[in-house]
Amino acid sequence: MAKIGIYGSSFDPITNVHLWTASTVAHRCKLDKIIFLPCSNKRPDKVMNISDEHRWNMILMAIRGNDKFVADDYEMKQMVWEIATYLTLKHFKEEFPDDEIYFIMGADLLLDIGEGKWKKSEELIQENKFIVMARDGINMLSAISKSPILRNADDGHTFHLIDKGLAMEISSSYIRDEFKKGGEPRYLVPDECYDYMKAHNLYK
Repeated sequence: MAKIGIYGSSFDPITNVHLWTASTVAHRCKLDKIIFLPCSNKRPDKVMNISDEHRWNMILMAIRGNDKFVADDYEMKQMVWEIATYLTLKHFKEEFPDDEIYFIMGADLLLDIGEGKWKKSEELIQENKFIVMARDGINMLSAISKSPILRNADDGHTFHLIDKGLAMEISSSYIRDEFKKGGEPRYLVPDECYDYMKAHNLYK
């Protein structure tokens, strides 16, 4: 039985922080594989700054050479009404029936799920396992205890909390802003992705 982490994000663009985070989570949680899952540009709560093709190409560039990293465009291909993390995890559990599936997310998303803001929040928590990364200013244990949705699923196996060393705040939006304002974010993204963004004049 393998342990697989599903790492969903806009990856707009993918950054060295994404890669470092994934590598650290894989090491600490003894994961055999991490699936980078770019979200769909059809989601009503997301506005992408570049095309799916560019995001996808840069993810493939970024993870090349790491045997534990793979990319999957499952959510990119879904119709808008079928995009929900609950359905996504159901898909991967069916694809890997003999393996343990974990959804990797930040503590800010844990708060949203705990407040019932996600589709099928209750079923999502009851039927899946999560690796939750610290975010500055968020007390994860307090968030779980304050939410009926979260605390009633907290059986000691549902949540793997990573509370130290993963609260880096360099984001994709920071990198987009640097490109837009003529800054130099070169060493915040993989070299090949940086060259790709410059060649295609992205985020200008």
